[in-house]
Amino acid sequence: MARRFRFGVNLLEPARGEAWQHTCRRVEELGYDVLQVPDHLDWPAPFPSLVAAAHATRRPVLGTFVLNAAFWNPVLLAREIATTVRLTGGRLELGLGAGYVRAEFERAGLPYGTARDRVDHLERTVEALTGLFPGPGGAGGEDGRDGTGAPLPPLPPLLLGGNGPRMLRLAARHAAVVAFTGAEADPAGDDGELRLLSAAAVEERVAAARGFAAEYGTDPDFNVLVQRVVVTGDRAAAVRELAPHAPHLDEEELLDLPTLLVGTVTEIAEQLRRGRERFGFGYVTVLEPAMEAFAPVIAELRRGEPGEGHGAP
Repeated sequence: MARRFRFGVNLLEPARGEAWQHTCRRVEELGYDVLQVPDHLDWPAPFPSLVAAAHATRRPVLGTFVLNAAFWNPVLLAREIATTVRLTGGRLELGLGAGYVRAEFERAGLPYGTARDRVDHLERTVEALTGLFPGPGGAGGEDGRDGTGAPLPPLPPLLLGGNGPRMLRLAARHAAVVAFTGAEADPAGDDGELRLLSAAAVEERVAAARGFAAEYGTDPDFNVLVQRVVVTGDRAAAVRELAPHAPHLDEEELLDLPTLLVGTVTEIAEQLRRGRERFGFGYVTVLEPAMEAFAPVIAELRRGEPGEGHGAP
């Protein structure tokens, strides 16, 4: 039986004080289940942003999407996590990734290394956190304490994002949510520029993640990061406008992508239902520029879902 849909929005625009509170309240009003913030050097720090979001809202889960593990010492990160869990009333979802923008590593004075190096560091971070925190997500004992000397709360649900086999294996083993960007580093692009994967390539990665989950006896949610939402009555014309952004894919392939949502509200809702059946993507994240346009799709899908309310499936 398919899991009930969950919807997140990744907030990208820096905001201050009342403007940030207004944005967070709007996320809640529109029916999103998860309010998420990224972890890039030129954007606001994630944990204070989520604490402020908790004071402005009551219902949404609050997530990092995703922390660059290389920016964080695991012991100091544990202190940030524990404090944020307490100040948000336990609403934190902890998203972690390996990092991919070389310039940010260089500005922070951190070694960029190879993809293997960065995944190694992420794996050490996950193992350290699960060792420090008590259950359910962590394995640490009851005597685990944060930097203030207070006992650590249970480890929040983990969301791990990535595409490669090692990342998918790590996520299947430890995470409550496996997050798929549906993209990879563009070999012809600038630092940090991504290239969309075809639907067939995404399907292969989903199959790999399912295989790893079966191996470990886990049952994580699958999340997809939607890159663009275009609400229109002319899908063909809209996808032609998007084609220059993905020259390696033809128009039919673009319409098949789980990371591009194009069409009327009803058509997009049906595209997501098909994506849930094909890929298992019941947890859908859109970017802040699409927050308002996507809201009617949430309402459309809620009408067809069993049960009431929002949140975890």
